[in-house]
Amino acid sequence: MRPTPSRRQFSAALLAVSVLAPLTAVPAAALQSSGRPGRRACPPDGLGPELTARLDRTIEEARREAGIPGIVTGLWMPGRGNYVRATGVADTASGTPMTTDVFVRIGSETKTFTVTALLKLVDDRKIRLDDPISKYVAGVPNGRRITLRHLAEMRSGLFPYTADQDFIEALFSDPSRSFTPAELLRHGFRHPNTAAPGTTFQYCNTNLVLLGLVVERVGGRPFADFLRERVLRPARLHRTFFPGGAEFPEPHPHGYTDDILTGEVVDATDWNPSWAWTAGAMISDLHDLRRWAEIVATGKLLSAATQRERLKMLPTGFPGTRYGLGILETGGWIGHNGSLPGYESVTVHLPSKKATLVLLLNTDITHEGQEPSSLVARAITEVVTPDNIYDRPAPLN
Repeated sequence: MRPTPSRRQFSAALLAVSVLAPLTAVPAAALQSSGRPGRRACPPDGLGPELTARLDRTIEEARREAGIPGIVTGLWMPGRGNYVRATGVADTASGTPMTTDVFVRIGSETKTFTVTALLKLVDDRKIRLDDPISKYVAGVPNGRRITLRHLAEMRSGLFPYTADQDFIEALFSDPSRSFTPAELLRHGFRHPNTAAPGTTFQYCNTNLVLLGLVVERVGGRPFADFLRERVLRPARLHRTFFPGGAEFPEPHPHGYTDDILTGEVVDATDWNPSWAWTAGAMISDLHDLRRWAEIVATGKLLSAATQRERLKMLPTGFPGTRYGLGILETGGWIGHNGSLPGYESVTVHLPSKKATLVLLLNTDITHEGQEPSSLVARAITEVVTPDNIYDRPAPLN
């Protein structure tokens, strides 16, 4: 799901997809099977030589078809084996191969962390999911009727600030600028609400900015500190960060996007993600996300009762895809995907098989109207779990 403004929110003309220039041949070194430096590498035939080769072909075909510079793939299937690969390039200018140890901006996967932080406060009995947002944040349109639950399940009816034309122009005119949460909310609150609370699913980053403010105010500290102390540290995620600005740990791949204002493909590596804040600003890596996938899907940091609330999935209007509290389910896979200028990711867990899939891409440029991460996830699951296909059909905002 894209925290970045969708072209459907601007005009039909902006639906045209920009395509990356053809890439040079991928060096042999670009296809890797190693994990982090110093870790024991997953065996090249961890899923058996035939299935491994089929996955190699499937991912490379999807990468080339969608014009994706580089992909990091992690697939862990207990009882069957593992598949960890990097293919393509991290930098289209130099041809530097993609590697499996990179940090990547994870976009809307941030929502799983923000809502987990919120649910920790529910378990602490400091808030209730059915509290109105007006109890914690003043000035929210219809805030006395919109609950924390409505915000987390994307049914608040608030206007998405990412669809405000002034916001769009401000962001793409100066991608290095910083936004405050209050600025973001002003862009959303200047518009009428789109629906009554609880009636309609609408993917909306305004919701998650508000939940971030709730965590700060009730938790009594900056969001990044609360997240680190109550979520990241207990989960033992040591390579996952909530940045304060445009900082980006090394190594990281260059990220490529098509600029909304010009339509040109540009390097968005150093764009400031403050505009996405608690809806999409975080950074992580393959192995932390592998761990997080199971934690968030099974509720290891939460009480059983609170996790049951989180997994009350409701229809989204897209066949086969449902949404709970900051978490989606598609084809039996539970987790979230992420997209912001230059990067996309998928982190999902399949409880029925205890399988985990993590994808990291260094582009968010859509292919035939679909997010490239969804195309790759679908192709992989068609091969390895044909009864459970990740099949979210299109961007949701």
